[in-house]
Amino acid sequence: MNVILAQPRGFCAGVVRAIDSVESAIQQYGIPVYVRHEIVHNQHVVQSLRQQGARFVEALSDVPPGAVTIFSAHGVAREVEAQARQRRLQVIDATCPLVTKVHQHARQYAARGYQLVLIGEPGHPEVVGIQGQVDAQVTLIQTVEQVAALSFPADTPLAYLTQTTLSVDDTRAVVTALMQRYPLIVGPASRDICYAVQNRQQAVRELCTRVDVLLVVGSANSANSVTLCTLANDSGTPSYRVADGSAVQAHWFTADMTVGITAGASTPETSVEDVLATLARIAPVHVQTLPGREERVHFRPPLGLIARQPS
Repeated sequence: MNVILAQPRGFCAGVVRAIDSVESAIQQYGIPVYVRHEIVHNQHVVQSLRQQGARFVEALSDVPPGAVTIFSAHGVAREVEAQARQRRLQVIDATCPLVTKVHQHARQYAARGYQLVLIGEPGHPEVVGIQGQVDAQVTLIQTVEQVAALSFPADTPLAYLTQTTLSVDDTRAVVTALMQRYPLIVGPASRDICYAVQNRQQAVRELCTRVDVLLVVGSANSANSVTLCTLANDSGTPSYRVADGSAVQAHWFTADMTVGITAGASTPETSVEDVLATLARIAPVHVQTLPGREERVHFRPPLGLIARQPS
């Protein structure tokens, strides 16, 4: 079996920062530390951190007053920030800096009197956080059809924002429709879009031209992992999302098949290695890595944490 690994794949800088934040907080403050929501959408990561002493909660009411509390990479609404202050929690904000930039754009646009349109997934923690960062109403859309249904007059001052786990390609049709209907609409520069999502999708497009089937390693609640799987299927390459090697099915493969493997931005490399080990039990494997963009992005740790020395 020929196996080609996507490059890049797996952890992005925001995820590395979030996981490091929990581990550093445990080392710096002792256990337990409390994390509001899953720090990233990957069950293996969450379980590992839980074993180290992290306690995951969905509501701050479940956190003892004064306790060390970490906000996940997805960001939170201002109401959550206010609740943390009321309970005198020692907050470490592990919100991805690229998500924080969306929050800043939202507040700036609202302060300038723009009506806000957010392209994103209803109920996603990042979307909930963005909507809760401004006093103004935020209209959430996902599709071109929803653009056509917007009730804003043509001369309404409008600004659009996008969920960071959606790439430029994911949102292109919706943004184009917004600009056609509202020529004066403003939005963020392309450089403000999450680099990791775009890079991983581009790698999958290239990989799909070389493989017979694609495995996307990632959790079911990882939006970017699900999108990678959809992208491959839409291109005509059969694709399966697997959390780890235990989900791989032998009947997906035939002799001499070329298999591609990628991983969502919240997936640890250990999960990819587990999938490779499972494939090796099905048939002898020859592994190579697709040439691709090397990511060198690094984010500083949140306030309240001492920077960890590189190992």
